[in-house]
Order: sequence, then C-alpha cells, then structure tokens
Amino acid sequence: MDLKVVFLVVSLMTLAIISTDGSIPRCCIGTKMITRKLLLKVDRWEPQYSDGICDIDALVVHIKGRRKPVCVDIRMQALLRRIKRLQPQQSKRI
Repeated sequence: MDLKVVFLVVSLMTLAIISTDGSIPRCCIGTKMITRKLLLKVDRWEPQYSDGICDIDALVVHIKGRRKPVCVDIRMQALLRRIKRLQPQQSKRI
C-alpha cells in the first residue's frame, strides 16, 4: 500500500514540474552590442519591457543563420525599422 502512495506522489510531483516548465518566461538579463553586418541580417525582433515579469527593457533580435536570439538595447528598434524600410529600395537598384 505504501509503495502505491509513494508512486502516486512522485508521479504528481513530476507532472507538476513538467507542466510549470513551459510557462517560465525567457527574459534578457543583459544587452549586447551587435555589428552593422549583423543588423542587416536581422529577420525579426520583439521588444521586452521591464513593466512585466522581466527586469530590463531590451530588444530580442532574431538573426538569420543563428538559432539563439540576441538581446540588444531597446533604442536599436528605431534603427532596425529604418534598415528594414530601406532594404527593399536597395534591392530594386541592383
């Protein structure tokens, strides 16, 4: 009888750990400077604000050819918007 209770408790604890693991947010804990060459390879980005769960304002940047995103300063968002707006115009010139 005791073995069944222990098995049930261990199973419930495992289920609780597995179900809460997916809900832990990934937050930037610091920002990095990236080169202009990498800025041109940015595929997409998402802002992270400090008013929620995360501690700092940052921009989560997804770069083509890299699996992990890079955290950069939130002020880079304006520059990224300009780069993305100008890229289609530059491809028409070629």
